[in-house]
Formats: sequence, C-alpha cells, structure tokens
Amino acid sequence: MIAAPDHQPLAREFFDRPVLDVAQDLLGRTLIRTTPDGPITLRLTEVEAYDGATDPGSHAYRGPTARNAVMFGPPGHAYVYFTYGMWHCLNLVCGPEGRASGVLLRAGEITEGAELARKRRLSARNDKELAKGPARLATALDVDRALDGTDVCAGPDSPLTVLHGTPVQPDQVRNGPRTGVSGEGGVHPWRFWIANDPTVSPYRAHTPRRRRT
Repeated sequence: MIAAPDHQPLAREFFDRPVLDVAQDLLGRTLIRTTPDGPITLRLTEVEAYDGATDPGSHAYRGPTARNAVMFGPPGHAYVYFTYGMWHCLNLVCGPEGRASGVLLRAGEITEGAELARKRRLSARNDKELAKGPARLATALDVDRALDGTDVCAGPDSPLTVLHGTPVQPDQVRNGPRTGVSGEGGVHPWRFWIANDPTVSPYRAHTPRRRRT
C-alpha cells in the first residue's frame, strides 16, 4: 500500500535549499515526535529563519562551536539548543552542508498525542497553548539536547520525522521581525506564520535580561 502524499516524509532535498524558502514551506507540514509513551503529532504554524555567517542573529554567525556543530553538517537534521538555563528549542538544519542555516520551530498545533503533551505542559490553559512558542513546543514534544543531530529524514525509526502534511497557500503566509532577537539580527522580517492561526505566538521585541543580584 502506497502512503498518501501528506503522510510521506519530506526528502533531504526539501531541506537542501535556501533557508528562507524552507522556512515558509515548512508551514502546514507535520512533525512527528516518537516518544516511549507514544507519538505526538504537530502541525507547524510558526517558524523563524536563521542564515549562518551572514546573519548576526544566528548561533553560527561567528563560526562552528561544540554547541552549534550540527548546523554545519548536512541538511535535514535537528539542532537542539539549551537557553536561559531552563529551556530547549528545536531547529531544522537547511543546506547546503557547511552553510549553517536553520529554521527555528516556533509554534504548532498538536493534532495527535495531546494527552502526552498536556502532562509536560501543565501550565497550558488550553490545547492551543501546548506548543505556542519555541520553548513550549520543545517541552510539549519532550525535546532536549539528546535529540541534537537527529536525522529527520531517516524514516519511521527516527524519534523526529517531518511529513509532507498540507502546505499552506502563499496568501495565508505572513512574515515580520523575529521575536526577542537583539541588534542587527532583530531587524530581519524572517519570522513566518499562518495568518489568524490561534496557536501562533505573540510578537515580543527583545528585552535585555537583567543579571540577578
């Protein structure tokens, strides 16, 4: 039996393209997180693009480190980072290899496995908030640094897989400044989202964090 197109994994060639093309094209796609307790399925509704050495907002702007090494590898892999000492964020690496561009997954709609996501997102007031924001998304999907480098094109045995899903029509895509990014990297209108979708996170300008005394 041949799988329906919307249930087929995206090929590596999908990710081996300019990051702005990939970012917009990810909207409406399906991300499956396979956990020991069962799968969680998420429809992507908001993303942000980061373009490596040309982009001051990118983790790869100043070159490779132990933290961002996956970004310099082949496309179609997960880059997971830990931030503010408490949250993880999930990105998808785009090509070509060595370019170090990637797409931050900012928000999505949990379409299956919501009962598993709720156990991890106890503060969510409703299911629309389960993955509304990048840290919430990673928490709801049980994503941490152990998944850094995961091949999302490897097929059903991978803990993270991106399926074809239902791509969004171009007239439903909106874009604007990236959320919470400071300096030159904050001016790029490289955040993309589905118009009027209730799971999209609100825009917030960068606010400098105060050191604890």
